[in-house]
Amino acid sequence: MNFDVLIIGGGVSGLQCALVLGSAKEKPFAMDKKIGVIVHQKASHLQNALFNNVLGLPAKTIGRNILVEGRQQLSTLYPTISQIEMEKVISVDDFKDVYKVVTNKGTYTSKIVIIALNYSKPFTITGLENFIEPHEKANPEKDRIQLKNKEGFIKDGLYCCGTIAGCRSQFAIAAGSGAAVATDILTLWNGGNHIKIHDKL
Repeated sequence: MNFDVLIIGGGVSGLQCALVLGSAKEKPFAMDKKIGVIVHQKASHLQNALFNNVLGLPAKTIGRNILVEGRQQLSTLYPTISQIEMEKVISVDDFKDVYKVVTNKGTYTSKIVIIALNYSKPFTITGLENFIEPHEKANPEKDRIQLKNKEGFIKDGLYCCGTIAGCRSQFAIAAGSGAAVATDILTLWNGGNHIKIHDKL
């Protein structure tokens, strides 16, 4: 299966990225784009989270519920985005001007790949080893990692967001990182003209 964007990771940053990309599907520069998200990877840190300090979320919101409801929100609002379940990514490699993403069940190609995993070890996706470095904003004793990037950009066609991009493990920060990468990609598709996507009443 071929994609224009394939997001690896269905946690807060990956789902937020997918939601922003999906919300632009009616724009002329985005309507023909094929977008996918591999939602099954490592267990998310959201599983055990309880949120009282996130704007817009009711107090005592449970993280594992966000994972379920976020995927439902994505499928309801933007059903053209493919959600790939029960597949673990094994490798990401350059391949004839696209990226080849191999999972335990299949192979995909995508013009753009976004790594949206958490910052825990081990990081087992081959092809990305040269970009791994210690996390700059995590407690050194926890031995967290990030991918070398500049505001989510690793190299042409390869991005990251959330804690693997060097963000702190804070819900709003991770979500914002996913949204930021999505708007960077939309700007790219829009011929370099900066864009943000908001629905209006």
